[in-house]
Amino acid sequence: MLRWILGSREAQSSLEKSSVLCIGEEQPQNCFTELQVLKGHFDIVRFLVQIDDFRCASAGDDGLVLVWNIETGEKLLELRGHSQQITAITTFKCNNALMTQTMLITASSDRSLSLWDPDTGNRVQTISDLHSPVKCLLVLERLCLWLSGGEELCVWNQDFQLQCHQPNPSDTGITALIELPKNCLAAAMDKEIVIYRITVSADTVVCLTEMQRLSDHRDQIRALINVNDNMFASGSHVGELILWDAIDWNILAYEHILWEESQSASEIRMGSSKPSEMSIQHLCSNGKLILAAVGSGLYVYSVLTKTVLAYRKVAHDSNVLHTMLLSDSELISCSEDGSVRMWEIQDLPLPAEPASAGFFGMLTFGRSSKHSGPPSKKVLDVSNLKMLELIGDLIGHSGAVQMFVSFKENGLVTCSTDHLLILWKNGERQSHLRSLTLFQKLEENGGL
Repeated sequence: MLRWILGSREAQSSLEKSSVLCIGEEQPQNCFTELQVLKGHFDIVRFLVQIDDFRCASAGDDGLVLVWNIETGEKLLELRGHSQQITAITTFKCNNALMTQTMLITASSDRSLSLWDPDTGNRVQTISDLHSPVKCLLVLERLCLWLSGGEELCVWNQDFQLQCHQPNPSDTGITALIELPKNCLAAAMDKEIVIYRITVSADTVVCLTEMQRLSDHRDQIRALINVNDNMFASGSHVGELILWDAIDWNILAYEHILWEESQSASEIRMGSSKPSEMSIQHLCSNGKLILAAVGSGLYVYSVLTKTVLAYRKVAHDSNVLHTMLLSDSELISCSEDGSVRMWEIQDLPLPAEPASAGFFGMLTFGRSSKHSGPPSKKVLDVSNLKMLELIGDLIGHSGAVQMFVSFKENGLVTCSTDHLLILWKNGERQSHLRSLTLFQKLEENGGL
């Protein structure tokens, strides 16, 4: 494994001595050969959000929101105001007569919401004494509204004024929100997805109406994402991946990710008794592919063909927490085991043995109404199955990596339970930029 190419994790202690390290050239397809450790938090860092091309904000259990310059690794601002851990963070574009400014909205376990100016560090608005903590946030820029979800669903305007709200009878509350076409939104609520429609009257009165409840999952929904303008997807605790029509909310495809039945029935039951092994912790999509983090594995699903494109049952040593499709052939994942890994979707080597149906019991069906008939089985076509090849391993964190944000050629930022952020850079590009800077200084000073 590339993860151990530098030796044991004892090498991590060297991070305290230098903020910039060279990983090495043993991974030719891994461009992230330079890293910089960013210190400022004193508890678990759970969230990262991109502000613009050169800034991001981090937040976590210490209640702090820190703004960073990802070009230099400099901590620009420290936003203090919450007394307990941050539970959600998002960006919000505020429009005024002169300009459009990107702001930050944060929610905390202290039952407050805050609007921050990331340019000045000022807390512009705050709402305290909410009935319960907020678990998720959703911004509807076209309507100049934003929503908070938890034990109740609230709609707010850009001045932080409550427009309407709806209580949620579920014990778990709303855990995820996404925007849908025609002024609709989807809320994950335990095993159900609830579809709401927002209407704004001529006198700017906002109403929130429940349209439909989708009750096709058998266990708690852990992930809810937009795939494209016409589809969204959800994943459950027992490995159910459902692709939905974003307009009429019908099921387009259903896949139940199961373990391969290569052992005896008793061994299968014992091996699959841990729900985390098949739980879908995270979903992401680029419109053509869906990448699912299932237990410690990765599964790539084609939206076009409604089939599994590639998978790896064990991609990390522990649960995968966050994923991203960098392109149609490259992806990245991070895990509770502290690793960040880069993968490439490759064709199976030839000649190859016939591919097994693997870990998938796949059911694909459509429905015209809520009461359509039972799903019909579809035989899994594995003729085009590809493989996930490990091409890079980013070693740096000593705790579970919670998530990451990609700034493309400007770098990658990761955050962890070790209280650190790490800024990963393209070493070749950074060396070139430093050379250009040196030549510019020499020219300004008239040479050596």
